Amino acid sequence: MEANVLPVASLPVHHQIAFNLIPHIDVFQDLGYTKEEWKMVHEARKILGAPDLKVSPTTVRVPVLRSHSESINVETERYVSADDLRAVLQSAEGVEVVDDPERLEYPMPWQASGKDPVFVGRIRQDPTVENGINMFVVGDQIRKGAALNAVQIAERALADGHLRAR
Repeated sequence: MEANVLPVASLPVHHQIAFNLIPHIDVFQDLGYTKEEWKMVHEARKILGAPDLKVSPTTVRVPVLRSHSESINVETERYVSADDLRAVLQSAEGVEVVDDPERLEYPMPWQASGKDPVFVGRIRQDPTVENGINMFVVGDQIRKGAALNAVQIAERALADGHLRAR
């Protein structure tokens, strides 16, 4: 195999993706973060309506056919148990909780491929911070991450009175 595209086709050095992970998507920018990582920061703040939300992502190319995957660490103002978060997520529209590690059930990219829901699992307390939760999330970036996500955000904004239909 000859690598000639990743991490960025225009760069002079390339890495194979088969049997590999590349912690680099798009070009590097401020503070050593890539353009894709800054996009995650800005999108999360915009979607959640939280301009000061602290987000520190690392994006990684993974050799799967489809579906984005994220390991997410959240620190809340007040304590939230993993069980409470799991219950909230189980009732959330567009979310499917797959979280039974004892039975080897957790979200994987192949499960999300071609499907609308976002799959969440490996929900657990983060012992390194007072009110921390860790989780693993996967979603089909074509189905959920593109047009469907934009439509659902607009529908929610309309329903909540943040937008008006013309």
